[in-house]
Amino acid sequence: MEKAIATAVFESLASGIRLDVYRLLVRKGTEGLVAGEIASALDIPPTNLSFHLKALTQSCLVTVEQEGRFLRYRANMPLMLDLIGYLTAECCAGDPAQCADVAAVLSRANCVAPSASPTARKKVNA
Repeated sequence: MEKAIATAVFESLASGIRLDVYRLLVRKGTEGLVAGEIASALDIPPTNLSFHLKALTQSCLVTVEQEGRFLRYRANMPLMLDLIGYLTAECCAGDPAQCADVAAVLSRANCVAPSASPTARKKVNA
């Protein structure tokens, strides 16, 4: 992956709404969703959603397919996997055996953000 593509993908996900849309589409897998279903699921006005869907499709994070009068959107998982590969290609100076256990990293995915209260951080670290 080229740096310019990685940057475009990150810029596209810099919006909380676009991140929510992408994560929703990931959950739906190859089935995808039409725009109205996305708007309903995330409680986003259709005019606002179309702006965000355009940004996601321009960055190629989301694919779109015409189905009659509807547009079906799907997450571009191969692109995301390429991005993950790009980010981790030089893990531990090219020796992935030295890197942290992937399972441990994934288990922390539900951790509280660093800006959380000290009490919440204690619960996460316990």
